[in-house]
Amino acid sequence: MGYDFDIVVPDVDEDIIQGEAPSDHVLRISKKKAALVARDFPDDIVLGADTIVVLDGRIFGKPESRLAAKDMLETLSGRAHIVYTGLTVINSSACVTISRYDSTEVVFNDLAEDEIEKYIESGEPLDKAGAYGIQGMGSFLVGRYEGELDTVIGFPRRLFKEMYREIESCQ
Repeated sequence: MGYDFDIVVPDVDEDIIQGEAPSDHVLRISKKKAALVARDFPDDIVLGADTIVVLDGRIFGKPESRLAAKDMLETLSGRAHIVYTGLTVINSSACVTISRYDSTEVVFNDLAEDEIEKYIESGEPLDKAGAYGIQGMGSFLVGRYEGELDTVIGFPRRLFKEMYREIESCQ
């Protein structure tokens, strides 16, 4: 996208609070991530992001095990769910923080048990919200989506560009 950046991974507890709205969850976690990094880089513009999968009010973060990944994929099989990605951009020198989110509906194909097992064996689902990566091998899981693909990948570029322009003008 033409931006020069470094990746810093903060140690943030991505705990799920019972009853918390999905949009509030991704905004809270993206703010925590951005704030932790901004402390160490006060002269830089910092971005924090968080992505979750939501089905029937249940939030699916990253699976804690292969068994949890299998449970998530079996639950999502043949069903529509919503992917939320929250972004927080901090410009500490201008004392400005902007947080927004985007969501996209994703419909999974009906998955056979052997397809799920083979996908889990690849290792790809173990560090992805909802136990899948639409941009990788997991693309076969998805029948269709309605909204921004970048949101499902975990970085809604259109939203980021809007936020970056806004925060950059604050300098």
